[in-house]
Amino acid sequence: MRKTRRITVAAAALAAAGALAFVSTAQAGAGTDGGQTTRDVERAALAKKVDKAKKRFVDLQLLALNDFHGNLEAPSGSSGRVTELQADGTTKTIDAGGAEYLATALRTARANHPYSFTVAAGDIVGASPLLSGLFHDEPTIEAMNAMGLDVTGVGNHEFDEGAKELIRLQKGGCHPTDGCYADDRTYAGADFPILAANVTWEKNGKTILKPYTIKKVNGVKVGFIGVTLEGTPNVVTAEGVKGLKFADEVETVNKYTKILKKKEGVDAVVALIHEGGTPTSTAYNYDCDAGGNGSGISDPIATIAKGIDSEVDAIVTGHTHQAYVCTIPDPSGNPRLVTSASSYGKLFTELNMVYDRKTGEIVRTSVDASNKVVTRTVDKAPDITELLNYWKALAAPVANTTVGHISGDISRTDADSLETPLGDVIGDAQLAYAKTLDSGADLAVMNPGGIRADLVYTASGTEGDGVVTYGEGFAVQPFSNTVNLKDLTGAQLITVLQQQVSGTNLASPKILQISSGLTYTLDLTKTGADRIVVDSVKLNGVAIDTTATYRVAMNSFLAGGGDGFTELANGTNQLVGGDDLAALTAYLTANSSAAAPLVPPAADRITVVK
Repeated sequence: MRKTRRITVAAAALAAAGALAFVSTAQAGAGTDGGQTTRDVERAALAKKVDKAKKRFVDLQLLALNDFHGNLEAPSGSSGRVTELQADGTTKTIDAGGAEYLATALRTARANHPYSFTVAAGDIVGASPLLSGLFHDEPTIEAMNAMGLDVTGVGNHEFDEGAKELIRLQKGGCHPTDGCYADDRTYAGADFPILAANVTWEKNGKTILKPYTIKKVNGVKVGFIGVTLEGTPNVVTAEGVKGLKFADEVETVNKYTKILKKKEGVDAVVALIHEGGTPTSTAYNYDCDAGGNGSGISDPIATIAKGIDSEVDAIVTGHTHQAYVCTIPDPSGNPRLVTSASSYGKLFTELNMVYDRKTGEIVRTSVDASNKVVTRTVDKAPDITELLNYWKALAAPVANTTVGHISGDISRTDADSLETPLGDVIGDAQLAYAKTLDSGADLAVMNPGGIRADLVYTASGTEGDGVVTYGEGFAVQPFSNTVNLKDLTGAQLITVLQQQVSGTNLASPKILQISSGLTYTLDLTKTGADRIVVDSVKLNGVAIDTTATYRVAMNSFLAGGGDGFTELANGTNQLVGGDDLAALTAYLTANSSAAAPLVPPAADRITVVK
């Protein structure tokens, strides 16, 4: 969950405003909920030119994104690479992503395609690096306007700052606290609709935004329905979803599919679902259908897809940050494509299909799709470069401040997605900060999903190698959670560790990152809570006493029971501290210098048995 990051940017904005003449692309667009835009007009003109005879069968193209998370600049480290499967069975990694390259790739892909729509399946914003996050993701919406995004479904991260802020991102207007970032420039909103079919106000049952939209070009009509995962309240803090209800994905899509057909007369339907699965391969181009019946992708999306109305012609998904193009049978037993394009704009999915004007339907057997890499070997889109430079100038006074030094890459991932070097650093940073609040603090735990980027040694900007800037720290922890302290018994602490691999985390374990001193064994040969070897859980070499009380530091998201760690919510004697990013930057500053940079930890606090 990201609340308002309390950073003063007004001085930077005023300094830059006089020197910059760039005008927001959002100001020239509809700035509402998806009214007619310049791109709509241009597409219609092209359609009339190319398809004068209005042939019965039309080639329809969809270009799909998901989980962009405000990554306007090319993401660094492992976050900016994709794995490609080679013909001989080996793999290689490719540097990918960056809004300037993504815009070029999308424009190239849809060139001379009059019936082309660019769509997304949620988390376009939220958990964003500083260039977007510092400005409440206005830069990302403006970039998506310029790229020609036609529609997106809502994701869980669109609720990081609450429903009212999401509505502002859609409709426009200055931020209620920070205001406008320049005197001569007002944020105008999204030119595309943000769909939230399964998100309603508790007080009246109405959807908070449009549930669906219909795109029409030269007689071709396609309906899009957007939903987020029903479990959004479990992965967003309570404040972010206050006053909202989240309905079942399948029931909602099926409800609006019927409305599109019966009320709107639309028979070509695409679902944008912010929920996904785990593929059998990390390569973006693996064969998901090798085993048949969608066996190359796991739940939740496998089960969801099988329940979605057969009248839905394709399903674009997200949330798990994975890449796949899978065929999963619909309720009628017919094959249907389910796609996802990884994350951070490293890939996009190109779906091609035939639309039948006579029936108004998509010829299901014609639907084909593949994931395309957003390489950094193409020309940058000049208008996106101009947009980014505008926001970089505003952010520079904050972003370029040095906060620490590292001797090598400190990664947030490992081969097993278990304990990681960066997780160790954050655990230690939060414990160090907690001790300034309460000298009796014993340990810290950190949710892995709250760590959003690596700390990379090689300089990506003007700073030297090994320098960590505030902007890089922001990319790691963008949520503006607080570091809180709670009392837990030893028995409760063991329960917390067991909840990593049981309950809602049984199918997809969430391994907490931990501070130095806490050690235990994780036995992957067992199942569920038994994977935690209770006798191995120790603090500073001493076995955990189930009857003793321990002072545990955690972020506010975990303190509320987020990510399935309900036992943390039961902790007592809570003390609410300050910003988690401030804790990280203070730790880096105190524990590193140019002469003595921080060495990446060994990540050996958890012993893993396989």
